[in-house]
Amino acid sequence: MPHGTRPDIGYHLAQLNIAEIKYPKDSPEMADFFDALDEINALAEESEGFVWRFKDDVEEADSIRMFGEGVLPNLSVWQDRESLFRYVYQSAHTKFLARRKEWFQMPKNKHMVLWWVPVGQFPTLEEAAKRLEYLREHGPSLQAFTFKQAFDASGELV
Repeated sequence: MPHGTRPDIGYHLAQLNIAEIKYPKDSPEMADFFDALDEINALAEESEGFVWRFKDDVEEADSIRMFGEGVLPNLSVWQDRESLFRYVYQSAHTKFLARRKEWFQMPKNKHMVLWWVPVGQFPTLEEAAKRLEYLREHGPSLQAFTFKQAFDASGELV
């Protein structure tokens, strides 16, 4: 179980990924991406296993500057790792994923982190940033992991 939590509580998978845009948000080069955001978000929200996603006061996370100017955070919660994996790699999301090099700088450091949260709790961007930093500094563990080096909610490497 994640440290400091009760074993009788179920868990959902939280994920944060960040991406630095290559061009100004209102540029023609970014138009296809920003025009598709509603479709991408609706696809996630309609996907089996989706629980929640972060939205700021204007309904989208693209106005957040916590990670730097031009860095877009995506924070969501899923029922399990398999649900998130299906959405990211086995749904219509892949057509956008295939174009990421057109819109985003290729990351020089880890840009995605996964961790378990008790059912009914939703992470803050601050918590998510700490998890990403932990992953960058210490590598994958139950506290912060990746798809390639993942842990189940009991702490077992999967």
